[in-house]
Amino acid sequence: MGLNWFRPRAGNEPARVEEPRVERKSAGGFVALHQAGEARWARRDYATLAREGFMRNPVAHRAVRMIAESASAIPWLLYDGAAEIETHPFLALLGRPNARQSGPSFMEALYGHLLISGNAYPELIETEGAARELHLLRPDRVSVATDSHGWPVALEHREGRAKRRVAFGIGAGGGVAQLTLFHPLDDHAGFPPLEAALMALDTHNAASRWNKALLDNSARPSGALVYAPKDGGNLSDDQFDRLKGELEEGYQGAQRAGRPLLLEGGLDWKPMGLTPKDMDFMEARNGAARDIALAFGVPPMLLGIPGDNTYANYQEANRAFFRLTVQPLANRVARELSCWLAPVFGERLRLELDFDRVDGLAAERDALWARLEAASFLDEDEKRQAVGYAPRPREPA
Repeated sequence: MGLNWFRPRAGNEPARVEEPRVERKSAGGFVALHQAGEARWARRDYATLAREGFMRNPVAHRAVRMIAESASAIPWLLYDGAAEIETHPFLALLGRPNARQSGPSFMEALYGHLLISGNAYPELIETEGAARELHLLRPDRVSVATDSHGWPVALEHREGRAKRRVAFGIGAGGGVAQLTLFHPLDDHAGFPPLEAALMALDTHNAASRWNKALLDNSARPSGALVYAPKDGGNLSDDQFDRLKGELEEGYQGAQRAGRPLLLEGGLDWKPMGLTPKDMDFMEARNGAARDIALAFGVPPMLLGIPGDNTYANYQEANRAFFRLTVQPLANRVARELSCWLAPVFGERLRLELDFDRVDGLAAERDALWARLEAASFLDEDEKRQAVGYAPRPREPA
């Protein structure tokens, strides 16, 4: 129960200038005034986006997890030119980047950094004996160092009071790379999808907090206690202060919600707040949730968000999610890692992703194979090449 207190002056009371007087309460009663102020938005730094989005908002959390887990589970393929390589130290490094993480765990964290901060900073560490490890630097601990012309040349990593500088590319002892998402106003940093959904994120979180506060107050909105005596008398100072104290101590707060309000003659309770039906907070939350899902490229149907579903069924939405969101992001990361790590092994290597083993694209794969099987104008080798397989080995004559 929220109360706003002030003492209005009666309409027929003359104004007095520079005359000491004892303030009296008029018969006008008490009025609660509610006025909308300017919206307050969350900060746009990595820590705030991670805390308010991934750690406190279920829609953003699930969207990031779905993209990161789906992309990190796609198997790697390694090619030298057109020939596929099944066993190689490059694949071994991606399968076990460091002693603490497996390949999928490392890639899940990398995709998570990209989605929350717009940047990911993998670091390669080489030790004696040609041992190599891959580690991720937390985005909020990294800044880009530039030369006198403004070109990025290194990363500065801070851990507590310690600070070190790591050059881009690969050098003696390893190196670091920066993976970014397109940012229209920054030359060196990426733009995260979560920041594009910041207004929807704040709206969704604020609606959840409002509903929780309403439940804590036994679903009772704020209001005003109106004093309108029949005889036209006024409350004295002592009566006013006593009434205010009794209401604040006996009826405000979650533990006192639902208590019956005992009113004496001339007192009346007038609810002033809008009800959840009037404000339609549930629809506002669902609309904000759809905006968050849109920013990440996740169909709302997959997140359980009610509303207008663009896709006819769950399977179609799942295919669109993999084809339009997961596959472009995963291919982009594969190209970046190829350009950065391939020179380490002294060969012209190329990383690819085995989308044929993605369950979400099984229906499209089956349709492609059926079309190729029915294509009588292609021979067997041409059909194999169309789906990414090498020609079948020929037996010597």
